Amino acid sequence: MRNHLQNERSPYLLQHAGNPVDWYPWGQEAFAKAQAEDKPIFLSIGYSTCHWCHVMAEESFENEKVAQILNRHFVSVKVDREERPDVDAVYMEVCSALNGSGGWPLTVIMTPDQQPFFAGTYLPRENRGQYMGLIPLLTAVAVKWETDRESLLKASTEITEHVRAAQPLGSGEPDADMLQKAVQQLAGSYDKEYGGFGIAPKFPSAHNLLFLLRFAALSDTKKVRALVEHSLQQMVRGGIFDHIGGGFARYSTDREWLAPHFEKTLYDNALLALCYTEAWQDGHLALYRETAEATLDYCLRELRSDCGGFCSGQDADSEGEEGKYYLFTPAEVKSVLGEDDGRHFCECYDITEEGNFQGRNIPNLLLNTRWNLLPEGYEDFRERLRLYRAERCPLRTDEKLLTGWNWNGLMLMALSRAARVFDDPRYAAAARELAAFLLNTAGAARPEDLRAVCYGQDPSELPAQLDDYAFCALGLLEFYDLDYDSSLLLHAEALARQILLHFADGEAGFFRTADTAEALIKRPKEGFDGALPSGNSAAAVLFDLLSRLSGREFWREAADRQLRYLCRHAEKYPAGSAFGFIALLHLLYPTRELVCVCRELPALLKSVTGKYAPELSVLVKRPGDEALDAFAPFTQPFAMQGEKAAFYLCSGGTCSLPFTEE
Repeated sequence: MRNHLQNERSPYLLQHAGNPVDWYPWGQEAFAKAQAEDKPIFLSIGYSTCHWCHVMAEESFENEKVAQILNRHFVSVKVDREERPDVDAVYMEVCSALNGSGGWPLTVIMTPDQQPFFAGTYLPRENRGQYMGLIPLLTAVAVKWETDRESLLKASTEITEHVRAAQPLGSGEPDADMLQKAVQQLAGSYDKEYGGFGIAPKFPSAHNLLFLLRFAALSDTKKVRALVEHSLQQMVRGGIFDHIGGGFARYSTDREWLAPHFEKTLYDNALLALCYTEAWQDGHLALYRETAEATLDYCLRELRSDCGGFCSGQDADSEGEEGKYYLFTPAEVKSVLGEDDGRHFCECYDITEEGNFQGRNIPNLLLNTRWNLLPEGYEDFRERLRLYRAERCPLRTDEKLLTGWNWNGLMLMALSRAARVFDDPRYAAAARELAAFLLNTAGAARPEDLRAVCYGQDPSELPAQLDDYAFCALGLLEFYDLDYDSSLLLHAEALARQILLHFADGEAGFFRTADTAEALIKRPKEGFDGALPSGNSAAAVLFDLLSRLSGREFWREAADRQLRYLCRHAEKYPAGSAFGFIALLHLLYPTRELVCVCRELPALLKSVTGKYAPELSVLVKRPGDEALDAFAPFTQPFAMQGEKAAFYLCSGGTCSLPFTEE
């Protein structure tokens, strides 16, 4: 049987195209059917690399009994959260309001006009312990829809009104107290024994580490720097880091970072690569560079598309078993490396007969007291094991290319930074191809046409959302620091103007969707960072950077307004907007803007920009550079000193007299 998903392009939806459930994609056809047949809508939201989504699909959506109930009493709708993060955001808010938390798969039952009266996450097919079963739930709802519909409609109205209600803003101001409170809250949730924040399950939260890393550098706070370093080192020792093939899994199921949830996503690896690269800049510890390079190399090898963009992620499961692709036994290792080398490798990476995960082993260095001094030859051992592993069973890759949410924009930041500070032509070439993909295929060169999703060279009809605009612009600005092409500044500025034109809330902050987007039961607006920075946090960082680079009061005012919104929204929990508070750092600590006027890039510029200086922004002006004159008018009077490159250092709105290399 083929249902109504068979002509969709999302890998997640296509995974369900052969289910006996008569799935519809999100859209008017499904809603009209529900109205015409007077049936409630069963909405299931997930994504292709989600382990528990696979479990629920196998248990329930491939089951004939479940399909019969759904097809008889409901109109069933499947949503890929990566294609429609707006739909996911609205109904995840409902789930969190009803249950105190959310997750995927997200299960919602709602009226034909999309007002929910039930929301939950994974449900087993039948009742299991504390978990309600899907069949009992569907049966009860079907009966109630026929016999006591008024109570369901009343509940749906109350829930919808609750999520639509405007959240009151506090009185917080962007000041040093707000900044210190954010740092203290993060430090208060810090796991002193194992690093990271909170308890299991534990997410890398690289955006929090980036904020703390920059705060430590600007405030010269050694305790905060030590906290970041401890986290970075513990994560790379654990099984959440793939010691064989590079890259990080999405999260750890335990405090120790040993047992990950094995799926890998582009956004985590882009953020973590950027974080380890910045940590290397500030101290040049080899471990951080090696980790950043291993992570980027994984992305280049496994996630890069022929068109220059990067795919969304890779599955946790292979051959129906979570983590099977990543696990080893001592016998396997010895069969690849030989008896002696294999035994030493197993001792080093905690690969034992009894196993550390379901009878097999996740390679890790948590028990290795000499983890930062691995013997010579281990790089070759890991590569041989990677090649062996690649042949044993396939990993599914979600081949969607997402502009912002899964962060081709952030990947451009990570590649550009690594190319510049590591002086690596491979990363530079990949960054240039990715920038071309974003500008041409995804539509960033025509901001009003930016698309959220591409399938290879073919953009979808899904319009870009706040995250797409903000992270794409930030990626272009980081890429500017690699080649100093002034047209990139204008492209980034044009993307930022689209945010102001089409996403602004008249009260404060920005909605996730544009004013021209499909109307949902609520126009979603996210002020807090989650596992990922929010679009509102990214907008604050973007406006601040445009302000410092352009010198325009227009962007300074936009940054200040956005910071005031974040501080008022996050008054009680400022740590929840840590990524956005990177902009607050630049408001409270002195910044420097360096303008280099030259024909060819001088060696001194490379020396200056190779150092870790989060307070420094750089512009390069070449003779006749009209794009830079338009973007940053304050640079118009700046000129070379004869035939020598001239440097102008500005701070606090004042620029120094020019100096040269000599």
